[in-house]
Amino acid sequence: MSQETLDLRRSIRIMRRRKFLIATTAALGLLVGGAYAVLTPPKVTSTALVLLSQSSQAAQTGAAAAVNGGLDPYTATQEVIAKSNPVLLGALPHVSPAMTVNQLTSEVSIGAQTPYLISVSVTAKSGAEAAANANAVAESYINYIGSPSNPGGEVQAQLLQSAANSTASGLSSRIVIYAIIALVGAIFGMVIGIVIALATSRSDRRLRARDEIANSIGVPVVASFPVGRPSNPGEWTRLFEDYKPGAMHSLQLRKALQQLEMEAAEVSFSGENNRWSFTVLSLSADPGALALGPQLATFAASQGISTALVVAPQQDAAVTASLRTACAAPPNSSKWPGHLQVLVSDQEADVQHDAKLTVVVGVVDGRNPQAPGAMRTGATLVGVSAGVATADQLARVAVSAVSDGREITGILVANPDPADTTTGRLPQLGRRGLRRMPTRVTGMATEIRR
Repeated sequence: MSQETLDLRRSIRIMRRRKFLIATTAALGLLVGGAYAVLTPPKVTSTALVLLSQSSQAAQTGAAAAVNGGLDPYTATQEVIAKSNPVLLGALPHVSPAMTVNQLTSEVSIGAQTPYLISVSVTAKSGAEAAANANAVAESYINYIGSPSNPGGEVQAQLLQSAANSTASGLSSRIVIYAIIALVGAIFGMVIGIVIALATSRSDRRLRARDEIANSIGVPVVASFPVGRPSNPGEWTRLFEDYKPGAMHSLQLRKALQQLEMEAAEVSFSGENNRWSFTVLSLSADPGALALGPQLATFAASQGISTALVVAPQQDAAVTASLRTACAAPPNSSKWPGHLQVLVSDQEADVQHDAKLTVVVGVVDGRNPQAPGAMRTGATLVGVSAGVATADQLARVAVSAVSDGREITGILVANPDPADTTTGRLPQLGRRGLRRMPTRVTGMATEIRR
């Protein structure tokens, strides 16, 4: 039962995540249903009533049939005559649209309300056509049975009630039918969208939840926040000058900086307690995660921390080309953060600067990652966008970093899934060097009596 509940919850998360696809298929289903209803509108039926004269012979026959509990032969005969070819041929010149006898036969239905009352019903695309055709068939029937050429003899009849064109009720009923058909189409399209979403997500191994990302390599998510995707040096410059996260994300970034500073204090490569640094590694196939390091550095500078953003040599230089261009020649603008320095490093060496915090940005290939040749830092973070990387890709990055002597200490998640309620903080961050002190236990017997 618990497994079914988890599957249901996962399916609901998938449907929320793929709501655009589901909404699109539902809209297409609505349009298809509406088009089908318009192109093949429901037909309307109209009925005319013909009153027959009561002959003595017909009355005796009807009475005998009633006593025996059978069908009145007279009425049954009139029903057959009303739908016979001579009657329908006489009505053809007056029906609309023009049709053959066979087509008119399929549209006409004859009934008997009483032994002397015949109903003539005709189905057509509109109420006006149905009423006109029903009246035409009824008039042809009256003329035929009242003529000398009638094999059964002349029968006097009159049109008791003409078929009426109920335009208002017909229009309202058609509108309701159109709406129902369109709604059925929308539901059908939505079901198709849900099936497609669930089917494609079943084979999708990309990680979206923070807990899934954290558990993939066994390190916690330090922070998760929205990021921009600058595509040219001008947009990178505007990000440095105008980046202002919301209150909730500011709190996350502040806590992340505190944790990273504590981590750098325990594992320091430079031996200087007043300086600390960390590297943000992201995948070349994840352009959104590239902005994690720059935004974190910009936020640190806005908090009064002297920060240096270093763009390290990359496996794929094209990924960071616009960022390197923006950092190589920062503008002399009053909007530029006063505590932020941006530097470009082309070799594995310490970059000379006087900043307290150093943030190194590195990009690696997810299929064959190699740690960037850059300065060593006190901590290494993996930056990844939700729903972009797989567990295998993150594991490759972690193995590559460990092989280069860098330990992954945390994860930064870009653009987290709004439907994700996990935190990714299950593994505990930091303080690996502290050992738990022994506890003295009292009140417990230490001797065994024989």
